[in-house]
Amino acid sequence: MNVPFLDLKAQLAPLRSEINAAISEVLDTCAFAGGPFVAKFEEEFAAFCQCPQAIGVGNGTDALWFALLALGVGPGDEVITVPSTFMATAEAISFTGAKPVFVDIDETTYTLDPRHLERAVTPRTKAIIPVHLFGQTADMDPILEFAAARGLYVVEDACQAHGAEYKGRRAGSLGHAGCFSFYPGKNLGAVGEAGAVVTRDASLADRIRVLRDHGQIRKYQHTHVGWNGRMDGIQGAALRVKLRHLARWNTQRRAHARRYNELLADVPGLKLPTEAGYARHVYHIYPVRVARRDETLAALGKLGVNCGIHYPIPVHRQDAYASLKLGPGSFPVAERCSDEFLSLPMFPELTPEQVEFVAKSVREVLASQSVSSSASAAKA
Repeated sequence: MNVPFLDLKAQLAPLRSEINAAISEVLDTCAFAGGPFVAKFEEEFAAFCQCPQAIGVGNGTDALWFALLALGVGPGDEVITVPSTFMATAEAISFTGAKPVFVDIDETTYTLDPRHLERAVTPRTKAIIPVHLFGQTADMDPILEFAAARGLYVVEDACQAHGAEYKGRRAGSLGHAGCFSFYPGKNLGAVGEAGAVVTRDASLADRIRVLRDHGQIRKYQHTHVGWNGRMDGIQGAALRVKLRHLARWNTQRRAHARRYNELLADVPGLKLPTEAGYARHVYHIYPVRVARRDETLAALGKLGVNCGIHYPIPVHRQDAYASLKLGPGSFPVAERCSDEFLSLPMFPELTPEQVEFVAKSVREVLASQSVSSSASAAKA
């Protein structure tokens, strides 16, 4: 058996006729850049996120960047976030002219550890970006309380958390703004690049709409220096089709995660992901931790189990941020996790047989490593 890490074709196949019809409607009306199909998706996605406002943009990086710009983040400011994330979180901060300031993650949830905020805040701090990593929200109450006491903005990086919940509230609806990516492999993926910002603040939403459209309040009237960050009509139309299936897909992901948990519960040397008591995890990624990660990845690949790694180099250790001079040991939990994370296959269309094969293969590989280690120790 060969189990892919992700199978976009399996998701597309039953929806192809619906998506083709939606795209044909866009072609018939030529509403390609923004327009009514994007507006309809914005309305429906806002409702899904339990927010009154949603603004479709070009991608998740645009969403983060525009949200920060619209909140007034700029040169001389600092924004606190985590190093255990995709590069876009920090890039968006840097492209406002502000400086990313990192804090370590929680060892169990892999999200921002609120206990570290006090030591990171300075008079220049303007905002906090908690990252809802792998499909689980950060612990938002202490983050929001800390920010409110100091007049800081909170921008949720929910790019991996479509439909995740914190104490019954949807990801993206908790802070001043929530930012989403619809990259094709996400829980809600477009047929290309797309993103969105959701917010309860109507004036903030209006500022983001201006920024995404070259700073225009109306055609040829530019009140700000903006950018071309509009969502394509084709993406809006396709996303409307897929949004109707998102809740079911998330339920399937959660079922696969529960089955993995059952099948792998007692495997020595394997740390499984944990769903926090406050959370409803939607498992964009199912990350396990193993000591010999790269060796395990290769061995599983030979058995036909295709895994991924998220993320092998924390952002503070990337060459792009060498100027911050944050050496090894700066954020020990994030660094330790980056060496150990192994992402098992996770997508809604996984079959029970595939899940069982993955779990069986993981057991075999780790058992073989254990025997090898014992033999080496005996020889020594």
